[in-house]
Amino acid sequence: MISTTKIPGGGSSTPKVLQPGNIQCSINSVTLEKVPYKEGAYHMALQVEGPDMGPEFEGFYIDKDQPSLGRYAGQIGKVRLTEWPFADGTTKSGIVISRDMEVLKALRNLCVETNSAAWLESQDNQHDTIESLVEQFNSDKPFKGKMLSMCVAGREYLNKAGYINYDLYLPKAVKGTFSYKSADNDDKLMIFNDEEHIKKAKTDGGTTVESFGKSEPAAGMMVDVPTTTIIASDFNLDLD
Repeated sequence: MISTTKIPGGGSSTPKVLQPGNIQCSINSVTLEKVPYKEGAYHMALQVEGPDMGPEFEGFYIDKDQPSLGRYAGQIGKVRLTEWPFADGTTKSGIVISRDMEVLKALRNLCVETNSAAWLESQDNQHDTIESLVEQFNSDKPFKGKMLSMCVAGREYLNKAGYINYDLYLPKAVKGTFSYKSADNDDKLMIFNDEEHIKKAKTDGGTTVESFGKSEPAAGMMVDVPTTTIIASDFNLDLD
């Protein structure tokens, strides 16, 4: 007899890549990424991994060129710490913005929420550049294994296969809430809202303006994050 209730496979599979929303994750790495449309500007990129999804979940290979290293136990993703990059400049109201100081503030907040403040104190006057400090942070990984609760926003784009992917980032904190907190103390975490935290892909006459992405990340990288003319035109930190 033919069984129609015991067909293997089928149904909806869990995505390997983290999606926008309220999530819990740990940080695997923190890096500064250059921004092509703003000289000297950086995004701070967090490579994050969600909780263990169990034996039925088949995550991305940790290194696709070395399958013996196994697969990620949870969903993964690259999340920018802020929507807009860190850059030197002056606001229209005359306030001077220091890229390095803003990166330091961001690094301090990360250390506080990952119980790594002692590490930051140990680095006092040990580095000549902000790049060196962040590289050391990533090398020492005091954040490793520390669970965070995040409100992750996303900018839609179409990948090469024509499916919607997301350029992930943490939204600006508002009204006494925060875009990320220690998972042990997240009562003030921002609540994800589709309307506020998803930026839809723009189209022009039926032609997709944003079309990027890869199905399998390269070794050491979680997800391809597009930098587009759309993002560049939206860069509105009021910098001259």
